[in-house]
Amino acid sequence: MVEQIRSDAPVLVIGLGRFGAACAGELDRLDREVLAIDDSLDLVQKWSERVTHAVQADARNLDALKQIGAQDFQVAVVAVGSSIEASVLITANLVDLKVPQIWAKAVSQSHGKILARVGANHVVYPEREAGERVAHLVSGRMLDFIRFDDDFVLAKMYPPKFIRGVGLNESGVRTKYHVTVVGVKSPGKPFRYAEANTVVTNHDLIIVSGTNSDIERFASLDR
Repeated sequence: MVEQIRSDAPVLVIGLGRFGAACAGELDRLDREVLAIDDSLDLVQKWSERVTHAVQADARNLDALKQIGAQDFQVAVVAVGSSIEASVLITANLVDLKVPQIWAKAVSQSHGKILARVGANHVVYPEREAGERVAHLVSGRMLDFIRFDDDFVLAKMYPPKFIRGVGLNESGVRTKYHVTVVGVKSPGKPFRYAEANTVVTNHDLIIVSGTNSDIERFASLDR
């Protein structure tokens, strides 16, 4: 039986480089308790007032992790990327300490495979994912883009001309292009869920879901 992790469980973040610091800072803004550790005293001092706790420690050392209570955490993020060896060793230490949920940053596909084999529950590729996202945005047809593992995509864009001024059910977006308009943003108003009779105007933004190829085709239509 998979252990249920509380949504407000404290998080151990190991490594305070750009990725780790951004993760720890955002968790703190979400009111999550965070223990951030790094072997650099300068980075620990820099972040000591921005997260719940920041401690200097060498996470490659199992005893050091035990001393800071890493074994009491349900969630840990291994944000070390500059040294693959350190990243793998730290992940292995967390597995030995039976931390139930381990997120680990990978800098390459082979690095990610090793992390998964060692025991990381979730492997993330921030540089690769950012590069793929930018590739879809540079054309200017989309304003934001998120792709999930099963080729499911969410994209924010301006609506093509043919769907403006008529209800979504009349424009035939789903039947013609196999995408779904899931949300609409009008100027000065919050996003709202799209319905069959929703009418999109020239000033609106839309959130669209579908496969990567269908979204790209839909985004290329005349605006």
